Amino acid sequence: MRNILIGTAVATLLASAAFSASAENTSRIDRREANQERRIEQGEKSGALTPREANRLEHGQQHVENMETRAEADGKVTAKERAHIEHAQDVQSRHIYEQKHDRQHDFNHDGKVDHPRHRK
Repeated sequence: MRNILIGTAVATLLASAAFSASAENTSRIDRREANQERRIEQGEKSGALTPREANRLEHGQQHVENMETRAEADGKVTAKERAHIEHAQDVQSRHIYEQKHDRQHDFNHDGKVDHPRHRK
């Protein structure tokens, strides 16, 4: 009887450790998604992103979120799925950086591209 209890306790401990590792990986993905969404919002507020650029970047973020939802659908995110999601996040992060630094600005927030060198 005691061996059964010990075996059950060990099995429960291993299962909870595997679940927490999976949850930790998805929480890291979630934190990164939130950070990238914050970067897009900051770019909109500062004028570094035009409305069209921000919309395109938000669409890309939604694509990454959909990938994560599909990966979590079976209850476990495999290493291959996690690597695929992280690669998509890397690509999205690069797109955010490129769009924020491409010298297209919307300083007056009217939806039109403002070029600092042509402003008077």
